[in-house]
Amino acid sequence: MANIQYYDVILKPVITEKSMNNMAEKKYTFLVHPEANKAMIKEAVEKMFEGTEVAKVNTMNMDGKKKRRGMKVGRTAKTKKAIVTLTENSKDIEIFEGL
Repeated sequence: MANIQYYDVILKPVITEKSMNNMAEKKYTFLVHPEANKAMIKEAVEKMFEGTEVAKVNTMNMDGKKKRRGMKVGRTAKTKKAIVTLTENSKDIEIFEGL
């Protein structure tokens, strides 16, 4: 496995209607590095967003979508998504506020 630092683990937040509804339950969704495990994701969230305490991390591997260009069929890149649940007395993550 590659040497992944905590700031390389979280790639970007996922902004969808379903992920916005989950924020009321303190669940935040991120695209993460494909080789990151749950412990790495927990450490990255707690270090990048001060005052947060992670209770649980759920991950899922997403296959690439099929795309066509004429007769040629290919796939987009695979991704990994993580849903991070914070504890009750944890601070909210600032990047999601005001959305």
